[in-house]
Amino acid sequence: MLNTTGINIRKVFMASFLLLGILTSQSQNDFSNKQKSFQVKYINDFIKLDGILDEPIWSEADSAKDFWEYFPVDSILAREQTDIKMLYDDKNLYIGIKVYTKGKDYAIESLKRDFRAGNSDNITLLFDTFNDGNNAFLFGTNPYGVRREGLVSGGGLDLRGFTISWDVKWKGESKIYDNYYTSEMVIPLTSFKFREGERKWRFNSYRFDTQSNENSTWVRIPQNQNIFGLTFMGDMIFEKPLGKSRTPFAIIPYINYLNARDFENQSSINNFKVGGDAKVSIGNSLNLDVTINPDFSQVEVDNQITNLTRFEIGLPERRQFFIDNIDLFADFGDSRDSNPFFSRRIGIARDTADNTIENSIIGGVRLSGKLNKRLRIGFLNLQTEADESNEIASNNNMMLAIQQQVFSRSNIGLFFINRQATKDYDFLAEEDRFNRVVGVDYNLISEDNLWSGRLFLHKSFEPEGRDEDFSSGMQLEYNSRFWNFFSKAVFVGEDYQSDLGFIRRTDIFKSILSMRRIFWPKEGIIQTHSIRFFPNFIWSPTRDFQNTDYTTRLDWEVRFNDLSEVQASFSHQYTYLLDEFDPTRSDDALALPGEQGYYYNSVNFRYRSDRRRILSYSIEPTIGRFFNGDRFSLEGGLNLRLQPKAIVSMNFRYDQIQLPEPYGSANIWLISPRFDLTFSKSIFWSTLIQYSNQRDNLGINSRLQWRFAPLSDLFLVYNDNYFVNSFMPKLRSINLKLTYWLNI
Repeated sequence: MLNTTGINIRKVFMASFLLLGILTSQSQNDFSNKQKSFQVKYINDFIKLDGILDEPIWSEADSAKDFWEYFPVDSILAREQTDIKMLYDDKNLYIGIKVYTKGKDYAIESLKRDFRAGNSDNITLLFDTFNDGNNAFLFGTNPYGVRREGLVSGGGLDLRGFTISWDVKWKGESKIYDNYYTSEMVIPLTSFKFREGERKWRFNSYRFDTQSNENSTWVRIPQNQNIFGLTFMGDMIFEKPLGKSRTPFAIIPYINYLNARDFENQSSINNFKVGGDAKVSIGNSLNLDVTINPDFSQVEVDNQITNLTRFEIGLPERRQFFIDNIDLFADFGDSRDSNPFFSRRIGIARDTADNTIENSIIGGVRLSGKLNKRLRIGFLNLQTEADESNEIASNNNMMLAIQQQVFSRSNIGLFFINRQATKDYDFLAEEDRFNRVVGVDYNLISEDNLWSGRLFLHKSFEPEGRDEDFSSGMQLEYNSRFWNFFSKAVFVGEDYQSDLGFIRRTDIFKSILSMRRIFWPKEGIIQTHSIRFFPNFIWSPTRDFQNTDYTTRLDWEVRFNDLSEVQASFSHQYTYLLDEFDPTRSDDALALPGEQGYYYNSVNFRYRSDRRRILSYSIEPTIGRFFNGDRFSLEGGLNLRLQPKAIVSMNFRYDQIQLPEPYGSANIWLISPRFDLTFSKSIFWSTLIQYSNQRDNLGINSRLQWRFAPLSDLFLVYNDNYFVNSFMPKLRSINLKLTYWLNI
């Protein structure tokens, strides 16, 4: 008998393609109308980088001025103004900034590069060099001259398209005066990607002012849009066309010495490792990254998470090799339920005991960027090493992605993923020899950000072939000042598989509808508050669309004028366990039986204090039923700034789960104190301690970093892990790593 489930769902999503196309075609007005602009003057003068702005040429430069307030209101000019001037020559873009303030009582996170902006004084600049409203380079600084750089993708619609993990060479200094501070930046034009002969970039800037409790932007942005969004931008006009990029060829070698002791297996490791990366610019718009024997021992350790669900939890990518243009590879499908490419799969594998271990990467290449104004391309190919003792094959991991911009800001993306074992191993099953996935995505972003959405259709291929081996989905969001509507539907076939992706579960059809009403009081202590109704349903197609899960949640969120926030919510949930499950994950507990449904309600409250303060905190209790028992959870954090030298913080979570006999009960603790000390702008010491009795682990990660030259570092990293119950050591290691960025 012909299975028509997949055919019918395909018809639904093809009709949705047409609907999104109509929405896009009705939103083709030029989103750059009525924009502010300023001229960037070409110079032959010498600019001394000292943050003082005393060169006469600055007085001749045009200004990006008249900033608008974004918070607490978005309808007036900023009370404390900012003036930005830019100059350029054949090699560099020079930026001079004057930031007016009430005084010198600045909130500074630390002296460490790549700080988060929301809780401190700083200013950030956004450059949309291809004028597409989708991607931008980000550079920022604070009154102490601490720098940060990053990338914005996907139009800046949400935090998934915002990263400060990207690194590039540039210089900046600041100078503090009585009621203002000045900043000077020198950014090599080679740090950007742009078209040769370009005369205009889209530009915006946003600023956080803790003394006036004011956030402001050069181009006015409504508060229902992100402050880093790329919809509302002005123009920076170059006096003469930009020339051909003279990007140098960069080589980044490293040497690393590792000494480790595995107490559980009574073994030791003494390893000396050499490798490195190379960066090559192809034209003005493409990057070629090459890596040989990469080592990521200096990468910040992941935060441990208490997992009370049946499913895997995805953690963010922190490895620099994968960051540049990461949206070209990672932003396909649905990030929660059906993401076909998740770069953290490469370099990690499971041994014969199903433990997660490192799988060494031999080397690889990565090409990404723009072929022309509207066409982007990404190609990645990495080879991993075999570990036959753990039955891990050597694999070639490849992805090709193409993204074509359509209409004003929307795009169509195509991709092909291939994970293939390099030879036949005795331990390798036939169905594991390779896995391939192809797909198409349509991403909608209207020119005014009122509408956004996505539609995708993906299919996987395995050696023996399968029936329900495709995934598809659609989402549509309407975001206005007073209303927000969000809907999503995702189908993941029972046989769909992406070895390089993040697929929480298969055989689901998921439907979400969110309705939010936003209120903007004209006076009082409340800046804005909202009510949201959020139903979420999951059905199993192979079980005649049996409803296996649903959650209905009602939220009330409040944001106060002092930047503190409150949220209260009520949830009603239903879970049908297909298999037995022990939510406590205890070794000796009896699991809840499968093929049974559970109804449970809970209440959640969350408060976060004003993060501008020297001491800030958050608290989040949850109480209610949990499967056939009860649950009480308490989550929170403390953050103390001893500015500008140190930050002491602690996150904690406590879960008390009480299930009726004979099922398990548990008190689960996760405590994570962290100490960040910045001796200077080039020497940093960070220590993270993580205690989790669910993972039976006490982990200590201490990292000393000396940035002795631009993007060149000496790291000393100490790791120590103990069993919680017996307090016996598990694994101890120390890494000494030297990396140097050399331009040729």
